[in-house]
Amino acid sequence: MHEEIAALVGQEGWRAEGDAARVHYDGGGDRVAIEFYAPAERVLYWTVPTDEDRETAAPIPRDEVPDPLRRRIRDDLDAAGVDPATERRNV
Repeated sequence: MHEEIAALVGQEGWRAEGDAARVHYDGGGDRVAIEFYAPAERVLYWTVPTDEDRETAAPIPRDEVPDPLRRRIRDDLDAAGVDPATERRNV
């Protein structure tokens, strides 16, 4: 397991999934999955289906993710020893 993934798993809600770490947040009726990919050093945001009509997760453009959530992810990355600027990197 990558050191960064192991460190993120120590943060609230994060879990390891191979070369990635994932956390889910619920807010305002939306559910969002955030994934950090260690080999690529990138963060991706995904919508998570909350009803039967939407069966597939879909990527969310970074500029559509609320600032408080993005700040929280940067704080988690920083606490895990990952450069928080990683959250701002384009895919």
